[in-house]
Amino acid sequence: MFNYRLVFQFLGLLLLIEGFFMWLCIPVSMLFHDHELVPLGVSGLISVTIGGLAMLATRKAPKVLNARDGFLIVAIGWILFSFFGSMPFILSGEIPSFTDAFFETISGFTTTGASILNEIEILPHGLLFWRSLTQWLGGMGIIVMSLAILPLLGVGGMQLFVAEVPGPTPDKLHPRIKETAKRLWAIYIIFTFAETLLLWIGGMTLFDAVNHSFTTMATGGYSTKTASLAYWDSPFIHYVIVIFMFLAGTNFTLSYFAMHLRFKKVWQNEEFRYYLGFILGFTILLTIILSFTELQSGEESFRHSLFQVVSIITTTGFVTFDYLSWIPLLGIILFMMMFFGGSAGSTGGGIKILRIVLLLKNSAMELKRLIHPNAVIPVWFNKSAVSPDILNNVFAFISFYIITVIVGVIVMTAMGYDIGSAFGAVAATLGNIGPGIGLVGPVENYAHIPVFGKWFLSFLMLIGRLELFTVLILFSPSFWKK
Repeated sequence: MFNYRLVFQFLGLLLLIEGFFMWLCIPVSMLFHDHELVPLGVSGLISVTIGGLAMLATRKAPKVLNARDGFLIVAIGWILFSFFGSMPFILSGEIPSFTDAFFETISGFTTTGASILNEIEILPHGLLFWRSLTQWLGGMGIIVMSLAILPLLGVGGMQLFVAEVPGPTPDKLHPRIKETAKRLWAIYIIFTFAETLLLWIGGMTLFDAVNHSFTTMATGGYSTKTASLAYWDSPFIHYVIVIFMFLAGTNFTLSYFAMHLRFKKVWQNEEFRYYLGFILGFTILLTIILSFTELQSGEESFRHSLFQVVSIITTTGFVTFDYLSWIPLLGIILFMMMFFGGSAGSTGGGIKILRIVLLLKNSAMELKRLIHPNAVIPVWFNKSAVSPDILNNVFAFISFYIITVIVGVIVMTAMGYDIGSAFGAVAATLGNIGPGIGLVGPVENYAHIPVFGKWFLSFLMLIGRLELFTVLILFSPSFWKK
């Protein structure tokens, strides 16, 4: 039923990769003389040793990977990465609590950006770099990265790709999954390098530019400053971040087409047009309201509106302004946008624009079906009729999402939080956004959440990043039956 030996072999490979990236933080620590060589080195050594032993012990595992194995690897892999990834924070003493360290790390790997740190600047540079690197790795997906080297194990990886890539319809850029992974990561690296260069030119230090490029492309939102992007009162920096948040929230397949100058194919994509339309519509609405209610110039109103709209819709979570200080109407609009998410096939979280559009289209078709009960009226998307299976999957996902939000709010209110803060914490963690509303707003953090609450919200981050079904299916008795 399950190829457990191959599962352990692949998890061992993931730990080897994680240990390698931990060691990449050591030169940063040495450069800034922050004396975190031992925590990073030891953490990397533990990860590499355990990963290597797991691979060695399972080297003769049958090279057959089925869908169940794929779901198991993805879900357990994310937990393992967060567990071992928290060691540098614990061993350094910067985050001595295992609960807090795990929360901060899984928030990084799931690209949520929810933090328990009250003063981010006091972290040593090596740990700050590792913190940002967790988001960069989690953005495109540890699993997708590993697909490029799966042939080393003699295993095909389509099952992992389906389980990991966000969205209901993952697009392959190449018939071979290994080549697809390589192309995705090439785009990801090119965008990261370009953003780093622009932010450096714009006035950030090279260290800050690299870190913010990591977390922008991952739509993660971790910053090297407690004030986030509000620390830099630079329109140039803000607009650069907006552009790359927008790109990160776009289906990476479309970015591939754009790089090959196939712009017509990009514009023909219906999800992209809705994605752009939602952003422009909400930005214009917020700009108009801000211009009349806040003492800001026209450019400031537009910039802050555009930044927060893109940041929330793409689930990045950067802030340039405390949006909860605006009138309540704007807070409600921004909270509503927390459920949108980026495009399918992007690094964004949330429900995803594709599902929102299909839900709206099917609802509109239902009205026509009531008028013409005998007519066959399909839902069209990208000039093709959407199959009932995809629609059922979309409705099931949104139903599970809503139920999860309701259960989450009940749990948080049971711990004594007001309804606004409970909704804010649940929506922000399940949608992988980070800052929410209420006591977890843009100028607050999650340090005050009790231990049980942090573990519960960590679970929401995980199922939100892995699109609910990948994790929830593990709780189904039929999953474990032969």
